[in-house]
Order: sequence, then structure tokens, then C-alpha cells
Amino acid sequence: MFRYVTTSALAGALALVTAGSVVAQDTRAEPNFLAVGTMAPDFEIPGATRWGPLAAPLKLSDFRGEAVVLAFFPAARTRGCTIQMETYRDEYQRVFNGGRNVVLIPISYDSPEALASWAKDADFPFVFGSDSDGAVYRSFGGVPSGRGTLGRTLVAIDAEGMIAELQPRFLEIDPTSYDALETLVDRIAPPAEDHSGGEC
Repeated sequence: MFRYVTTSALAGALALVTAGSVVAQDTRAEPNFLAVGTMAPDFEIPGATRWGPLAAPLKLSDFRGEAVVLAFFPAARTRGCTIQMETYRDEYQRVFNGGRNVVLIPISYDSPEALASWAKDADFPFVFGSDSDGAVYRSFGGVPSGRGTLGRTLVAIDAEGMIAELQPRFLEIDPTSYDALETLVDRIAPPAEDHSGGEC
């Protein structure tokens, strides 16, 4: 049933594209995003975990050598964002290797305090970023909405700091989105070091 609804929605979207009513909107927005293969812009923003706001800001370049997934999202505790973050939590081991050589950073306009509160209540095992003025989202080519929210955009960055994939609209209600994300993470994450053998 779920997949049928999703397929129908996609079919409807394709019909609108054929009619010409969606193409204009998409072509105005998507060319602004940075291209795959370009260096991801560095940034510093306040961060938060389930243990509270971070004392030091999150800096993208601090994670060089690991794969980084930036998950821009509209707002904490809203329906779609709750589905997305709870799926990230429940599938954290499978999709994100349990955080081994992979850093997941969901980012929204929300304050560090609001993000920390949500992370604590939902027991999210990853760090959040607070892009309060939308500057980080803009640096990747995104355009915040007039309602003061970021788009649901996914940016995957490899260990060298290059953009490996950028999805302007992550489909949080489609289970196959998370399967595709797992495949992407497996492709760009550095291999885990093997400490099981060898001489001491």
C-alpha cells in the first residue's frame, strides 16, 4: 500500500512535468546547487546532541578523512522530519555503519537548544547543526523558503571533502530512499581499519 501511494505520487509529478507546470519551478532552483565533484564549502555552525548544545562549533573540515552526510531539513518535531530522523536513528547501524568513518549531520534553522531537546527526547545518536540564518544551505546553492525553513536536501561528501552526491529533495517517506543512501555511504566511506590480526 505504501509503495503504491508513492508510485502514484511520482506518476502524478511526471504528469505535471509533461504538462510543463513543474519544469519551470525545478529549473529555477536546482541549477543553483553545487555540482558533484566540486569541493564542499567549509562552514562553522553551532551543534547539538542528545547531551545538549556543543561547547565548540561544528566545522566541516574537522571531519576530513571521513564520509559526511549533510541532511538539511525544514524543522524539528514536524511530521516529515520526525519520520526522517527516526528512520536515521532506527537504521543508523545499517545505513551509516553505526557512525564508523561516517558522520551524519542533520541541519535546520532550529536553535541548538531546540535540537538538543528533540535529540534527547527521541534518543538520536547523531549530531545536529543549527543554520539559523540559512548561510550554510545557501553556500551549497540552496534557497531557504520564505517561511524560514531549509529544503529537505541531502549532500554526501567523501573523505577528501568533495561532493559525491547532492539530492535537492530527499524523499523521506519512501523506504527506497534509505536503501539508496546505504549504497551511497558504502561507496564513499573509507574502509574500517582491521585490528583483528597481525603482530603486536
